[in-house]
Amino acid sequence: MFGISFIVTAALLGAGLAADAFSVSLANGMSISCLSRSKENLIALTFAGFQFIMPLIGWFMVHSFVSYFSKFSIYIPWIARILLCYIGIKMIMDRGKNSCDIDGKDNLDTGTLLVQGIATSIDALSVGFTISELSFAAAIFESSIIAVVTYAICIFGVKAGKKAGIMLAGKASVLGGTILVLIGIRICISSLL
Repeated sequence: MFGISFIVTAALLGAGLAADAFSVSLANGMSISCLSRSKENLIALTFAGFQFIMPLIGWFMVHSFVSYFSKFSIYIPWIARILLCYIGIKMIMDRGKNSCDIDGKDNLDTGTLLVQGIATSIDALSVGFTISELSFAAAIFESSIIAVVTYAICIFGVKAGKKAGIMLAGKASVLGGTILVLIGIRICISSLL
């Protein structure tokens, strides 16, 4: 039913969409050296889950609320920028605080992880607008491929970030926060151009 070109295109789209999620995964790994394997998976699954659901939300919006789409779409880059800058600035300001508690567990809370997931997947909402000509089954399949690619890229990002964070010691959270702020600024600039 779905050809090789469909799958390859969806995988490439997933890799492009996962760039921001990769950067945030890298920043999380750098700033939180004590991440457990289950927390690494949770980070990657959160980003993959949002990359799966956002295109479907966009697809649904086009099929249900076409007239509202054009009014809402201009705010997408601004929402992502604000969220990423907020998270980045928070990481920079928390640089003196230990990201691991006495028991060696990370301090990455669920709320922060959800905000990161939304911020890094908001551009995937636009993908839903572009795939609106697909059937719902095809949209689900494409979103699934995007999610699998995102998971793989993010799990690599977290692991690479942990290795870099150990080498950078106390400076890792500042670097990670700076990366997020720069991504937010890049999103803003690209939306203006």
